[in-house]
Amino acid sequence: MALTDHNSSLNCPAFAKLCPQFGIIPIFGMEATTSEEIHVLCLFTSLEASLAFSEFAYSILTPFLNNPERTGDQVYVDEEDNIEGEVEYYLVNPLDMSIDSIGEKVSEYSGIVIPAHVDRSAFSMVSQLGVLVEGPWTALECVRIPPAFNGQLLDTLGYPLTTSSDAHYPEHIARRPFQLDITAEELQPDGPGSMADMEAFRLALGRRTKQ
Repeated sequence: MALTDHNSSLNCPAFAKLCPQFGIIPIFGMEATTSEEIHVLCLFTSLEASLAFSEFAYSILTPFLNNPERTGDQVYVDEEDNIEGEVEYYLVNPLDMSIDSIGEKVSEYSGIVIPAHVDRSAFSMVSQLGVLVEGPWTALECVRIPPAFNGQLLDTLGYPLTTSSDAHYPEHIARRPFQLDITAEELQPDGPGSMADMEAFRLALGRRTKQ
């Protein structure tokens, strides 16, 4: 399971503490918004790397203050749901980083990038650019497989395809799961509670359907 808040990984430490209790292998990261307003999943197996990238991302976030009365609180919590802090800038705003450069930047933190919900009518690569473009994508995330936009099947350029819940509420978790061709022991070779192996995760994603 991956936790990917908008432009922030600050809730990932609590997630990391809770996952082992439920037999969940955690993946950390964020759903970043590029300067073109394209949503991109930035995923890390290391909590420390995810937090470091989150700190960088916040430094290039559009500095527009959040208004909790209009757009809600932006808090991060501990494993018991106690509020530890609140984010000042509105996290739905874009980062000062283009779709052309985000992959290279994430790789500096040993992460991978997956363009999010590419077949959606807003905040997707296709809605913003008109087409899918090549890049250092480990996979493409879709609402449905095969993905279509305005009734036309998309040319997915041979990338592996995934789905996800894109859950914004607890009851939406796992509403669109996908399977990985990998065992828990391969993904987490040092045993339960240890960090997932990024290369094993990357290779498993590469075995996903490419239709």
